[in-house]
Amino acid sequence: MPGSAVTEAAEKQKSDGPYQRSSVVYRNMRDPAMLKYYYRFKTISLMDREEIQGSSPPDLFIGRVGYPYVYVGPLVPPQFGDTSIMSTPENWVGKSIPEIVGYRSMLIRGMHRTKVTNIESGRFENALKEIALADRFVYADLKLSRKPKLGISFDENSQPFGPSAPLKEMSLGNATPNKQVQDAYSDTDMKASTGILELYRKGVMVSRIQKAFSAGLLGLGEGRKFVPTRWSITAVDDAIGRDNLKTVKQCDYIEGIRVYESVALDNRWIVIMVPGPWSYELVEAWYPNTTWNAEGKSTAIFSSSELYNGRSTYAEIGGCYYAARMVVSELLKKEQKQASVVILREAHPGYIMPMGVWNVREHVRDTIRRQPMRFETLQRSLQYVGEKMEISIHVWLKNSTVLRYLQAQRRLFT
Repeated sequence: MPGSAVTEAAEKQKSDGPYQRSSVVYRNMRDPAMLKYYYRFKTISLMDREEIQGSSPPDLFIGRVGYPYVYVGPLVPPQFGDTSIMSTPENWVGKSIPEIVGYRSMLIRGMHRTKVTNIESGRFENALKEIALADRFVYADLKLSRKPKLGISFDENSQPFGPSAPLKEMSLGNATPNKQVQDAYSDTDMKASTGILELYRKGVMVSRIQKAFSAGLLGLGEGRKFVPTRWSITAVDDAIGRDNLKTVKQCDYIEGIRVYESVALDNRWIVIMVPGPWSYELVEAWYPNTTWNAEGKSTAIFSSSELYNGRSTYAEIGGCYYAARMVVSELLKKEQKQASVVILREAHPGYIMPMGVWNVREHVRDTIRRQPMRFETLQRSLQYVGEKMEISIHVWLKNSTVLRYLQAQRRLFT
C-alpha cells in the first residue's frame, strides 16, 4: 500500500457497492446525448480534486496523437477493492451500454507525455509496466497537475474511459505480477509476435495480452516500446488470427452448413460457415441514427473480405475485421476444421455509441458458442438468414463478395 491515506480510503469504500446504478435510468437512456450528460453529471464529484486514490483494474491507456511522442498513463477509479469488471471486456457479454459506460466513466486517466521508446526512462514509465504486469487490481495514488477535465472518451477501437488530467506524481501498492506475463516480460530474446502467441496458448485473456503489448512488455529487449492502445488491440487480434489460420488451412472441411445467430446491444449477428477452403468476410449494416451512420437517411453497408491466400491491405472495416476473424479461426482450430465464413451484422438505432472492438470480438465469440442451425444447401441457409435479419437476403448478397462467390461455386458443381 502506498500510504495510510490510501488504506483509510480503501476501508471506507469497501462496502460502498461501487457499481450500483438505477435500472430505471438504464431503461430510459437510449439517446447518446442523454447518456453522456448523465455520466458527466455522475462524474462531476470526481472533478473537484487533484488527487485520486483507488484500485486500477489494472488498466492503462497509450495515446497515438503526436506519435512517437504520446500521452501514456494509468486508468484509476476513485474506488477500492476488486474493480476488474471495469477493464475486462471478456466479462461484458450480457451487460447493457449504460452499464459498460458506467464502469468506464469512473476510470480517470492520468497523462504523461513521453517518447514511445522511453519505456525504461522514468518513474511514470516504470509504474505503467507494474500496472501492465499486475495479476489483479493495483492500489494507486495519483497526484494531478490540475483537476480532471470533464468528459468520456469514445473510440471505435478501444473501450471508453472517463475524465483525464496530466500526472504530477504516482505511487502504487500491492502490485503482484501475473506469472505468465512476467515470464514473457523477462524473456528479452523473444519477439513480440512470439510473446503474444505464447501468452494466448497459455490461456491469458486477449485483453490482458493487448495491455502487455501496449505497455512495451513484449519483444526483443532494445526494440521494446509503448504501442498506442488502439494499434495494440488490432495487432494482437491479427497475430492470433493469422497463427490460428496456419492450422485451419490444413484441416478437412466442416460437414454441412452452419448458421449461428444472436442479438446483443441492439446488434444482430449471423455467422455462416460453409464447407470449403478458407475464406472470410465481415459485412456490417448500419441503420440511420447509429454510431457510424448518424446523419444518414438510409442504411449504410460496409464489407471487408479475404480468400484462401488472405489480404495484403488493411481491412476497410478496420479493427473489427481482425477481432471477428480471430474468434472464428479460434473455433475452427479447436475443431480441427476448415470453412468459408461470412459474418453479417445489423447495427440498429439502440447501438447509440461506439463501445470498442471488444464488442465484435466477444459478441461473435458468444454467437458461435451457441448451437447452430444446420443446412445441407446454401440456398436453404440463405433463406433462413433472410427470415432472421431485417435486411433482405438479396441486399446482403449484393454487398457480400464471399457469399456471391460461394453461390457461383455451388451452381458450378451441383
